[in-house]
Amino acid sequence: MSIRYAMLFVVLFGLLTSGVVGQEDSMSRRAPLVGRSKVATTYGIVAASQPLAARAGVQILERGGNAIDAAIATNAVMGLVEPYFDGIGGDLFAIVYEAKTGKLYGLNSGGWAPTGLTPAFLKSKGIDRMPGRGIYAVTVPGAVAGWDALRAKFGKLPMSDLMAPAIFYADNGFPVSEVIAAAWGQAQASLAAEPHAAKTFLVNGRTPRAGEVFKNPDLAVSLRLIGEKGRAGFYEGKTAEAILAISREKGGTMTAADLKEYQSEWVDPISTTYRGWTVSELPPNTQGIAALMMLNLMEQFPMGEYGFHSTKAMHTMIEAKKLAYADMLRYVADQKFYKTPVPAMLNKDHAKDRARLIDPAKAACTAEPSVFDGLTTSPGGDTIYLSVVDKDGNIVSLIQSLYGSFGSGLVAPGTGMMLHNRGGLFTLDEKHPNVLAPRKRPLHTIIPAFMQKDDVRIGFGIMGGFNQAQAHAQFVADIADFGLDIQQALEAGRFTKGSFSGCDVDVEALVPEKVRNELKALGHEVRTIPPRTGAFGYGQAVMSNGAGVHFGASEPRHDGAAIPEAPPVFKPGPAPSQSARAAKAGD
Repeated sequence: MSIRYAMLFVVLFGLLTSGVVGQEDSMSRRAPLVGRSKVATTYGIVAASQPLAARAGVQILERGGNAIDAAIATNAVMGLVEPYFDGIGGDLFAIVYEAKTGKLYGLNSGGWAPTGLTPAFLKSKGIDRMPGRGIYAVTVPGAVAGWDALRAKFGKLPMSDLMAPAIFYADNGFPVSEVIAAAWGQAQASLAAEPHAAKTFLVNGRTPRAGEVFKNPDLAVSLRLIGEKGRAGFYEGKTAEAILAISREKGGTMTAADLKEYQSEWVDPISTTYRGWTVSELPPNTQGIAALMMLNLMEQFPMGEYGFHSTKAMHTMIEAKKLAYADMLRYVADQKFYKTPVPAMLNKDHAKDRARLIDPAKAACTAEPSVFDGLTTSPGGDTIYLSVVDKDGNIVSLIQSLYGSFGSGLVAPGTGMMLHNRGGLFTLDEKHPNVLAPRKRPLHTIIPAFMQKDDVRIGFGIMGGFNQAQAHAQFVADIADFGLDIQQALEAGRFTKGSFSGCDVDVEALVPEKVRNELKALGHEVRTIPPRTGAFGYGQAVMSNGAGVHFGASEPRHDGAAIPEAPPVFKPGPAPSQSARAAKAGD
């Protein structure tokens, strides 16, 4: 692995600057092959951070399902095989590209705060800062409602089919993969502290090792209820009662109505243009607007002339991140409670004005408006992202999360699922748009993305808390400014800044040492992070070139894969026996 990444470092460092590109073949000519190859087929592809999950989605495609069906099935398996990042106890967001109409659809399936959970209630408990874990960080999980909404609008197969692969693995077990085992192991102490969590996620008092078969029969029961009853199998009945039971046990305020009445929302994606590409994200209450604002700022500078992994390009992106995130943190909230000035924030003239604040000779350690008080931040990645393209060119860009590692730390008894801690992103500052309130959605970090130019369509995402918007902007620049293809753009070294003030920034060792030193000379407090860590998030991408060829890419920092659908070359039914084949040959 170290030799491979050393070679990757050398090749990436030698990439020549290229201009705007719009076709897959021109992108391939402009940038040399590095690391993995992208997957290509005229059929469908599922890209996910765990191969068993990706393969489950491909099974659904091969059964006659479409990209939406496959995304749901993949997500269901991901919640089992990567349980510290996601699961049915978390939220979900998606962008769906419908090939026959060329239309984009956005789905916000982020949960709302329970009835009774207010700043006054928490202050009565002696809490003056929004908790990051525990029952007061739990909002209604939105993932299952999201599956239901996606299937109802676009799906072809019944929910029972979509849950079948995850149910099989939950009952029969699966070998835990390497990166997942390592991250799971870091949570051993916290899991052991909660009896329901320990029963569900520990094996003989410890976390499972890489290659060890792990089962979650309680989760299989929960998934069967979803398969049989759809959303009612989660937000009503046995599973809902278990959620309410743990809430009561821990002093929470969630009601049966909070669960039963929760609904996902179809929303219109927001977008900007960058070097001829149209880049789309989901609107507030997500941080997606920060990625678009970063791109608007970067567009004011000749990034392509600066060159890939150049000091000027890296400095510009880091400074653009600070400005974009300052605005995002100030204005993003649930739109039912506060109207974020989206058009003004995405205005190109606004970007020109803000870009003047970027000093090419010096890093800024503050950016106005400054971060508000009371925000619980997560610089790392406790989220999964997956993308799917089917044979017809439909694309799903889907992200799902528990927020923190193993979320709130609380398992609803008998369900096999961890409840998320997304409520930790509220603030208790009653003057701020993102202040906690019942039936309100918090500022949300998880964002799927989509970009298109001419006939090319790319569904992509890079997860990891507040890393996401800045990683999205870097991915887009790698393609639009520097000519990388989707696999190369995922593999390229990145920076991330998890804080909202100061000059600190983490830079991956894949970025040349000379550049890192020059960034330090500009005032950046650079911390070098080794290759293949979770610090920079994990990404996936799929692409259609408009001519019937589809491409897939998967992050080499994780265990994942982009897996293509097989053509229907075999008729349904068992293969002929050896004796039957011999008899036929004799004929």
